[in-house]
Amino acid sequence: METQLEAERWSAGELEEKIQGVKPAVAVFDCDGTLWKIDSGMGFMEWSIEQGLVSRSTSDWIDTRHRAYRAGDVNERDICGEMVQIYTGLREEELRRAAAEYVREFVRPSVFPEMARLMHGLRESGAELWAVSSTNKWVVAEGVREFGIPESRVLAAELAIVDGVLSSELIDVPTDEGKATSLRRAGVVRPDAVFGNSIHDLAMLEMAVHPFPVNPSAELLEVLAARGWGYFLPGSVERDFVTLAGK
Repeated sequence: METQLEAERWSAGELEEKIQGVKPAVAVFDCDGTLWKIDSGMGFMEWSIEQGLVSRSTSDWIDTRHRAYRAGDVNERDICGEMVQIYTGLREEELRRAAAEYVREFVRPSVFPEMARLMHGLRESGAELWAVSSTNKWVVAEGVREFGIPESRVLAAELAIVDGVLSSELIDVPTDEGKATSLRRAGVVRPDAVFGNSIHDLAMLEMAVHPFPVNPSAELLEVLAARGWGYFLPGSVERDFVTLAGK
């Protein structure tokens, strides 16, 4: 009888020891589900619609597209791009203000404390930190600002700006293999450490000298076991898991 492989799970202390042993000069982070608990892409979109930043017709359109995505009729890259294109016509300054408000109210309270400590330690050691996400760049850039990651090292779903106004032209939508492609385009070919939580992060985890899965999705967890990779589960996620299991 074949025994099912299980990925090794690291404690917070073990993760920190591994990072200290690696001493990464370049570290790359996914954001939603990796640095913070919530899906800030979906969350910001829903919040911004409630705030009136998006017209009713555009809101109805993206809702229809999202239903098609959940049904498997729209792919990951397309829906992530369209979730940014709904802001076409807004002034960039207006979107930045909205992103800052959303991050202050929803993202910062959901940051995993263990990851915040880890990033602080990396920054103190002089590591170059990057953020790569399929969420819109204005939210991501605001979310990682407190970790010392400048906007120039944020690769995320982004629209071209024309005279201070968001156009419909997509500059980038980093997801799946596109995350690795975006990093290579930015000159990051073989990062020392990569942190990610979903199957959409697999390509950039594979390009790392040392992959560090965090809060892995069920799909990614299957891959970890097959690759012999370990993973870290933040305490708040672990408590939720125990609570649900006890119901």
